[in-house]
Amino acid sequence: MESDDIFIRLALEEARLAYAKGEIPVGAVLTSGETILAKAHNNSISMKDPSAHAEILAMRKAAEITGNYRLVGTTLYVTLEPCIMCAGTIIQARISRLVFGASDPKAGGVVSLYRLLCDKRLNHVVEVAEGIQREACTEILSRFFREKRR
Repeated sequence: MESDDIFIRLALEEARLAYAKGEIPVGAVLTSGETILAKAHNNSISMKDPSAHAEILAMRKAAEITGNYRLVGTTLYVTLEPCIMCAGTIIQARISRLVFGASDPKAGGVVSLYRLLCDKRLNHVVEVAEGIQREACTEILSRFFREKRR
């Protein structure tokens, strides 16, 4: 979908903000239809909070805006496949759809290591689209970690 590409590009802008702050460059955008409810980027280092992932921060902002922790009918766009913590929160928030760019073979909770969002034993299943702007999402992470190793 064309809007998937647009919103992932906005999530990449958030990832660039994280990169500039020395945070792992992951960005997220949460929408309801074509309306942006929240944008966020990783902030674990500056907030000294291991849960301050882009996805969590975007969901918190959207819940505050909507006045409800249930985010039914929304789509979450993320540059990197969510970890198990974020995947669990996506389920709890009842997000309808997840779109992400790069997979995460070391910590992915959606398709790489675990498949939490499609586990029929849970009371909520999330539609997933992966690989949108994969190259750009992978490149910013690769560049960040290359520079950290120097």
